[in-house]
Amino acid sequence: MAEVEYTGYYPGVIGQVTQLHATYYADNWGFDLSFEAQVGRELSEFLAGFQARRDFFRAARAGDRFAGSVALDGNHPEDEGARLRWFIVERAFRGQGVGGRLIEETLDFARQAGHGRLHLWTFAGLDAARRIYERAGFELNEVHRVQQWGDLIEEQKFVLDL
Repeated sequence: MAEVEYTGYYPGVIGQVTQLHATYYADNWGFDLSFEAQVGRELSEFLAGFQARRDFFRAARAGDRFAGSVALDGNHPEDEGARLRWFIVERAFRGQGVGGRLIEETLDFARQAGHGRLHLWTFAGLDAARRIYERAGFELNEVHRVQQWGDLIEEQKFVLDL
């Protein structure tokens, strides 16, 4: 397997991020079309309005294989903080430090950009991702049940003050 490289936007990455999210969450959690549509739409809007001083996007690739992604949307009120989004690692690359590296690069950017607080939304059951978030210092801040993406989920908000 080729060495993993970390890069910003490249042609086709919106589709790769959307596809990995759609297939993973459909296969493992039963999420429906509304989830895939939301990921594709919101990621496209984020990258189209990307501002390098406040926003961050990183993709991991090994040769031609997409390995994972993460983004930090800095277009949020200061008291809420920048939002970490689209964090996912392809199954073949899990357990190899790809996820940790993506989060580490995101936090480095957030500090340099002057973001004082970060937040992310996830849901109960994504234990490997939660461990990465908590290792990075994120703390569970809010929990509620919501009917979303064709399922009832326990949505969780994590925050990190930098």
